Amino acid sequence: MDFGEKLFELRKEKNLSQEEVADRLNVSRQSVSKWETNQSVPDFDKIMPLCELFGIGAEELLTGKKPEEPESSEKEEETKKFPTREEIRRKSAEVVSSSVLIYIVAVAVFIVGVAVLCLDPVIMTAIFLGVVGITTARIIRHYMSIPKLEKTSEEVKEAEIIKQINGIVGAACAVLYFLISFTTMAWHITWIIFVIDGLICQVVRLLFMLKEDKRNEQ
Repeated sequence: MDFGEKLFELRKEKNLSQEEVADRLNVSRQSVSKWETNQSVPDFDKIMPLCELFGIGAEELLTGKKPEEPESSEKEEETKKFPTREEIRRKSAEVVSSSVLIYIVAVAVFIVGVAVLCLDPVIMTAIFLGVVGITTARIIRHYMSIPKLEKTSEEVKEAEIIKQINGIVGAACAVLYFLISFTTMAWHITWIIFVIDGLICQVVRLLFMLKEDKRNEQ
């Protein structure tokens, strides 16, 4: 659709005569007629008044093409950027559960390698710490990437319970560490108790996540 056809169509949609358009733009009726028949084009200073008169943009007026609408609204874009609370909890449960599994396997391999296979404790320790470090960094990265959401009263209560449980477990593991270490003098291996402490804390967190997911499904 050329400019003249577009202008004619817009004028008819507004139920305006050529005289009325001419009066509003302070031009002659003949000028409007020539625009519609593509014998001439409006001066530059008449483009914006025409756009305002018909309520369209300059691109649509000059090319006859309507601007493409975005594929999704701003609300949809915002939803894509910010996952829901349930999606965050499910993703967190996946990260924590897989990390717990890696911790358990790492501890089992370390114990078997040192106590049963009699492999070099230094090498096994280096491998073990490397696996634990990578897994821990994965957990930290996940929780740092989660957008901050206002916690519900139930989540605040659960967080307090988890904190208390982890405190009790941490104190118990510390006592157990010193007790076993002074009794066996196996300081080179008893430090693994603190890794088990962290493992238990993650298991506790995972159990509460699974409990919440089950409650949401109901």
